[in-house]
This record gives sequence, C-alpha cells and structure tokens, in this order.
Amino acid sequence: MAPCGPMRVSEFWTLMTDEFGDAYGRSLAADHHLLALDDRTAREALDAGVEPKEIWRALCEAMDVPVERRLGKDPRPPKRR
Repeated sequence: MAPCGPMRVSEFWTLMTDEFGDAYGRSLAADHHLLALDDRTAREALDAGVEPKEIWRALCEAMDVPVERRLGKDPRPPKRR
C-alpha cells in the first residue's frame, strides 16, 4: 500500500476490508468515533476531506492493529506450475 506517499480512498477501503472484513470494516468506519479525528467517524472524516492515511493511522491506533499489519497484506506472487 502507500507507506510513504498519499493514500487513495480505494487503498483505505482495501486496508479496512483486509484488516476487519467488509461488513465490520464498513460498520466501524460509519459508527466508531475517533478522538484523533476530532470525534468524527472515519466516514465523516473522509467526507470532510481528511487524508485517508491519517484516518487509517487513527483507526489502527484506536483498534490496536499490530504495526506489522498496518501496511496491509503482502501480495502473493502467482503460483508456478
């Protein structure tokens, strides 16, 4: 994912799904208020124009996502036959 540069909104949603699952990730984004984002939800912060990377970092801190999982899943190379 985007460790150094800006993060796209689509990358944010991929990280959310990879870490929390589709349904819980979307529920978390809509319902969980984050103090680091002025008590906004991730969805509210996105709608207000907050950088997705800042939102992802706030969620990781709030939900105790281990550091080694904060950049997302490593893509697996295709299997050789």
